[in-house]
Amino acid sequence: MAIMITDECINCGACEPECPNNAIYEGGVEWAISDGTSLKGNYELLDGKTVDAEAKQQPVSDDFYYITTDKCTECKGFHEEPQCAAVCPVDCCVPDPDFEESDDVLLARKEKLHL
Repeated sequence: MAIMITDECINCGACEPECPNNAIYEGGVEWAISDGTSLKGNYELLDGKTVDAEAKQQPVSDDFYYITTDKCTECKGFHEEPQCAAVCPVDCCVPDPDFEESDDVLLARKEKLHL
């Protein structure tokens, strides 16, 4: 499953540089699939919507750091555990129960993001 940041986030920013997929953004900041990846052209998001990889998407949160589910791989293929959760001082990086995914799905997303 993807990782999410709860509203207990203190906006310390420790998680953001640890993400190998560049899936973590400061609250209010727009995101794009191409940020920190090698993707160009069209990309299909988890909701089935196709977007240009470089097109900016609306922030998931305006108030605190957030993780884009479309880019989160729980660090599979990079690390043994999600790095955001490992460095979070208030333990607000937790599994997202709305996005349960197998290791195979997460590894496939990692390969797609990092051609």
